[in-house]
Amino acid sequence: MELEAFDFQKLTVYQRIRSLNKVLLPFLYQKLIQLDPYLVDQLKRASLSAALNLAEGTGRTSSADKKRFYVMSRSSVYECVALLDTLVDTRLISPAQFSSYLNDYTEISKMLYALYKKA
Repeated sequence: MELEAFDFQKLTVYQRIRSLNKVLLPFLYQKLIQLDPYLVDQLKRASLSAALNLAEGTGRTSSADKKRFYVMSRSSVYECVALLDTLVDTRLISPAQFSSYLNDYTEISKMLYALYKKA
């Protein structure tokens, strides 16, 4: 059983990002030799940034600050999708892998937008 001490840890969208990172990051480390190190680094940074900006935004007190970080988190999701486009286009990941990640990121993006509108 995990303790959830911070508000962001209770958010479903944070849990979705976290679950996706649990799959994506080990995959990237496993395929590091086959994949372009620059693309791997960018995708790692963007996927982590989605979670980190969400967490930071949740800790902000003003609506404007919250929104700014939720936008940055969502922008990181977009960056992940663009990087995955490149990986599937160059056949470095399979269409099935791409589709799975894309579905997750699509839902995460919608959830982040809903948080933005609510802030």
